[in-house]
Amino acid sequence: MTLWKPDPTFYPSPRDAAEAPPEKLAYVAAFDRSAERPDALAVLDTDPASPAYGTVVGWTDLPHTGDELHHFGWNACSSALCPYAPHPHVERRYLIVPGLRSSRIYVYDTKDRVSPELVKVIEPEELGKRAGYSRPHTVHCGPEGLYVSALGGYGDDGPGGIAILDHNTFEVLGRWEVDRGPQYLAYDFWWHINHDVMVTSEWGTPSMIEDGVVGELLLGRKYGHKLHFWDLRRRRHVQEVDLGDQHQMTLELRPAHDPTKTYGFAGVVVSVEDLSASVWVWHKEGSRWAATKVITIPAEPASPDDLPDVLKPFGAVPPLVTDIDLSVDDQRLYVSCWGTGELKQYDVSDPFKPVEIGSIRLGGIVDRAAHPAAPGERLAGGPQMVEVSRDGRRVYVTNSLYGAWDDQFYPDGVGAWMAKIDADGFTLDERFFPHGDDFRGLRPHQTRLQGGDASSDSYCYP
Repeated sequence: MTLWKPDPTFYPSPRDAAEAPPEKLAYVAAFDRSAERPDALAVLDTDPASPAYGTVVGWTDLPHTGDELHHFGWNACSSALCPYAPHPHVERRYLIVPGLRSSRIYVYDTKDRVSPELVKVIEPEELGKRAGYSRPHTVHCGPEGLYVSALGGYGDDGPGGIAILDHNTFEVLGRWEVDRGPQYLAYDFWWHINHDVMVTSEWGTPSMIEDGVVGELLLGRKYGHKLHFWDLRRRRHVQEVDLGDQHQMTLELRPAHDPTKTYGFAGVVVSVEDLSASVWVWHKEGSRWAATKVITIPAEPASPDDLPDVLKPFGAVPPLVTDIDLSVDDQRLYVSCWGTGELKQYDVSDPFKPVEIGSIRLGGIVDRAAHPAAPGERLAGGPQMVEVSRDGRRVYVTNSLYGAWDDQFYPDGVGAWMAKIDADGFTLDERFFPHGDDFRGLRPHQTRLQGGDASSDSYCYP
């Protein structure tokens, strides 16, 4: 009798995931800022034993222009092994790829091929009419379906929220929220599945972000600065936690992978009081949720002559923490400082007392630090999107944030590059540095690893 087995890339616990075989491919979303050419999915060889290691080995152009690919994710993950999951035999084979500007969502098949193949396009009207949203941003696979956060409303600037897609047909099922309470701004979301808790964060509505940082809104403290906690099963807002309106743009969320824990990390881009960035831990205090600042990264003084117009009045470079990632064993936190061009590594074995244990400089608004593979090349951009391998030994970074914001902070051009870091020694891999023409004139944004990575999965067993 033939046995119907779960996808071998699904693991019941983070411990099992950390023992998984290393990835051999990385999928990278790349976009054309001018919107004259199609965006693309680039496929990188990540196998050190391969003669093509560190090069682009697959490429798929999108069928339209002007999508501006941003975050994307897998159709299925280890949450399919949760005891209440209705679909334990789906495969991790499709990439769900939203266009942040176009509001289209693309579905690409990666099975038995190097270059992904387009199998479905969800048009903006379907997302809007069925879920009431636009500007899809982040994709996570959950036990009940595919969750896609969106920054805007359909026909309105807001509120943003979460749409649900069917795992198999990829049809838009509808809006996730039954009772959104005071939540209006949206960005990232994650959960503590075993505790029926959803956490969401805030950036801004489309009009607040699509043409770059709006100085009046930033200094007026109008960008997002709250965390929202939800009843995951009942889809109802439970509590909001305000970090303080000086802390502008509460973006990436990284919950503990251990499903018995109820804490996680949130990154804040900038404080309008001193241009510092910060990382916070959310946690329970009795029956209520709270957030505690555990990392502060100060701005670095700089000559106004070396700064873009948006920063000249301040005479400093803000770190601009635009992404964070947590290793599967919950021991290491990686914090990207896109403004100063630094990737920091922290020991977070005690989440309330992080200890910085590593730092790498690449690019930066002022420093333009080079990669050792090309020591004479001054790099623009900085470590931005961070992806950690399941075993925690490899870290991948790309350098572009968002088209209009790239242009503000790196007005002479953000370039295009990707780097790989050995997490144990926290050193750059000199053999892995795709850049420039390797991305065919496009800007690389997010990376997803074959078989999953530290930010792809959630687990139901400790």
